[in-house]
Amino acid sequence: MEEGDEDPMQQVLGCLVSYRIAIGPQQGRKVFTLQTIPAWEEDDRFTQVAKVAGFSLHAGVAAQAWERQKLERLCRYISRPAVSEKRLSLTSSGNIRYQLKTPYNDGTTHVIFEPLDFIARLAALVPKPRVNLTRFHGVIAPNSKHRVDVTPAKRGKGCARKDNEDKTPEQCRQSMTWAQRLKRVFNMPQGTLS
Repeated sequence: MEEGDEDPMQQVLGCLVSYRIAIGPQQGRKVFTLQTIPAWEEDDRFTQVAKVAGFSLHAGVAAQAWERQKLERLCRYISRPAVSEKRLSLTSSGNIRYQLKTPYNDGTTHVIFEPLDFIARLAALVPKPRVNLTRFHGVIAPNSKHRVDVTPAKRGKGCARKDNEDKTPEQCRQSMTWAQRLKRVFNMPQGTLS
């Protein structure tokens, strides 16, 4: 792309993050919201939430290896769809109303979109081709020297060291089957998924 060219999705993504209308005659204006409960002050309910530049990361949930139900619930939560169809409805004027699962601090309980803007926001949720949907950081990152110590397949930057010295390169790269992964995560019997 030349310097003057901009990826059209960049504008849509920018509007998505800043709660602005991306397309149509209302472009650039704030999205219409319904605030049906009074706003409340930030409190210390969520002590492990980081907020920077409009993004938030909640790090208050942890599951131990023996807490299988909690781990399964967490896996189901992170694999849920981006938009709940149960909370979508049409207004009498033909706009799309989305009910939030939990109200925002300012009391917002619903967000209302024009149909074209809603479709643009859904399009922004579609990942670009050939981009990893899961990114790993810390010891699980692909370039971490400690990845070999924490992954079941013993893959990573230091694959040829320690107990992998007696393995062939093929054995070092070998990954787990889906059945082995599900057994490890959900403690399922081996023959269940065959």
